[in-house]
Amino acid sequence: MNEKMNRMEFLKSLGLKGASLFAVYCAASGLSSCVNESMDPTLPPGTGGNTNELTLDLNDPTYSKLNTVGNYVIVGGIVIARISETSFAAVTQVCSHEGKRKVYFRSGEFYCPEHGALFDTSGKGLNSKGSKGLKTYQTQFSGTTLIVTL
Repeated sequence: MNEKMNRMEFLKSLGLKGASLFAVYCAASGLSSCVNESMDPTLPPGTGGNTNELTLDLNDPTYSKLNTVGNYVIVGGIVIARISETSFAAVTQVCSHEGKRKVYFRSGEFYCPEHGALFDTSGKGLNSKGSKGLKTYQTQFSGTTLIVTL
């Protein structure tokens, strides 16, 4: 028989009662789920028949921020930043420090506000929290089309 047990029933089955049951139940209820954020199910499928590429048209309002150096967009768990008139950097949004999806681009660096991890535009860690680096993606720019190789 395949029956599901709720949290309260499980804790009772462990022999917890009264105040200890209440304390454990309340503490456990406040925890977030244990999701491995390094697995990214939201990566968008490729375009143009190639599932290994993400193609962005910078004329599309969704990606138009990339027309300005220093701006960035996040697409399917990838942070894509314009770092000069002709170059871009793309890294995973998942921080290597604790696997939180928090990385963004600011002041010419990738940054995770969770614990202050810093990364350069090649994904290399710049402090102890960022020492593991970030997964990077190759970019190719032509006209108004940016291709990110996944």
